[in-house]
Amino acid sequence: MAPFVEVCRYKPTPLSLSSLCTCPCRSSPRKSLTLPHFSEKYSNLGLVESKALSLSRFSRIPVNRRVIITAVARAESNQIGNDGNSKEEHSRDQEELEVIEEDSSVDDQKQKSRSQFKKRVIFGLGIGLSVGGIVLAGGWVFTTALAAAVLLSAREYFELVRSKGIAQGMTPPPRYLSRVCSVICALMPILTLYFGHIDISVTSAAFVVAMALLLQRGNPRFSQLSSTMFGLFYCGYLPCFWVKLRCGLTAPVLNTGIGRSWPIILGGQAHWTVGLVAILISFCGIIASDTFAFLGGKAFGKTPLISISPKKTWEGALAGLVGCISITILLSKSLSWPQSLVSIIAFGVLNFFGSVFGDLTESMIKRDAGVKDSGSLIPGHGGILDRVDSYIFTGALAYSFVRLHGV
Repeated sequence: MAPFVEVCRYKPTPLSLSSLCTCPCRSSPRKSLTLPHFSEKYSNLGLVESKALSLSRFSRIPVNRRVIITAVARAESNQIGNDGNSKEEHSRDQEELEVIEEDSSVDDQKQKSRSQFKKRVIFGLGIGLSVGGIVLAGGWVFTTALAAAVLLSAREYFELVRSKGIAQGMTPPPRYLSRVCSVICALMPILTLYFGHIDISVTSAAFVVAMALLLQRGNPRFSQLSSTMFGLFYCGYLPCFWVKLRCGLTAPVLNTGIGRSWPIILGGQAHWTVGLVAILISFCGIIASDTFAFLGGKAFGKTPLISISPKKTWEGALAGLVGCISITILLSKSLSWPQSLVSIIAFGVLNFFGSVFGDLTESMIKRDAGVKDSGSLIPGHGGILDRVDSYIFTGALAYSFVRLHGV
């Protein structure tokens, strides 16, 4: 009989006929026949059907032999097909891996975003309740808390000034002078509480700092002076207006329902002064402005507001303005100050623009510094300066409005 198979180029393992097929015409089990291992010298040959094998001979081969021949030939054809389609399968596998990696990265981003939002809400509520209690307490409690916030904000500001993004285009002030300026900024609210007016103190501090910069070793630069003076004004002087507003304006608010029911042990109705009501309305208006601007921008935002902060939109700003005015009207009617609707709307608009201007100013500093957040002190919120940026200019505007309003 002519040979009908050639040796396979792969070393086959012993195969059992019983595992491949069972003859349907035999009820009794048959003994297993196995293929012996081939020698190494035939390892490059292929196992295929011989051309000398005719169809008639193949039909006379027992069933079990035909199964072996068919299985071996099928394996060989699959191997040949695999060689031809290996590139296509490899590219398909790569695409599947890329899709899996994209899905996993999207899931990770969603999980991270949910975790970040959860932290933001939890710490935001904690900060809001703490600040509310501090504002109601007033006096040295409010001033001390404000001084601590000013100290941390000033430290973050001078670290931003020393960052690579800003330092590449200018010469930052010396580190020791930045720390001294941070302490001076923190002392300004305390001096405001006990002396009322700190114009002379601020002027004297600015003069001393300017002389220290001019007399330093090396080559003094104007960028050092400008960034330091702005830091004293931005982080130290402007927050002092909140102390003037809370602790300096002691005129009581009349016809306030919450004031009439306020416990005597906590100060009674005299505790509810114009300064307290004004600062509560301003704080709530700023929070409403940020919240409505975020929600409105996320839902309807399409038109960019300014290049300094690309995520801010005109639609979000309009929603923030509406939210700020709405909260101002509700609180003003509840706390009986201001009395006229025109004054209420004007106060809400003033708080909104102060909030937006402070936010954009800090965004400009962070953009030049090349950072996303001013710090990482508050989980989910960034640094202290990221949280108080909207309040820095608003205090001066609110105080000016109250004084012009005749209080």
